[in-house]
Amino acid sequence: MTLLYDIALARSGDKGADSNLVIWTDSDARYEYLRGLLTPEVVKDHLKELVHGPVERYELPHLRALNFILHDALDGGGAESLRSDAQGKVYGLALLQLDADIPSELLA
Repeated sequence: MTLLYDIALARSGDKGADSNLVIWTDSDARYEYLRGLLTPEVVKDHLKELVHGPVERYELPHLRALNFILHDALDGGGAESLRSDAQGKVYGLALLQLDADIPSELLA
């Protein structure tokens, strides 16, 4: 098993009480792999201790990116939350830690 970190990059931040998370990669083949793997359900399950609402996914194929909206992920947001990361900056890194069975040809 390998981590998504080996084939992708991510960035995340706050949108009020929700977090916005984008994951992207550098090839069409890697994008198609991510597109098949990272369903809203998989992302929600991986971040289940942090994300309390639904997860929405938007595909950006020309950018080889997936944009996720993580609803109710920030306990009210930066101005209200007592979380150490009230702005959701670590969610991207957390998703890149997903252990996945990445095909060897995508790792080359």
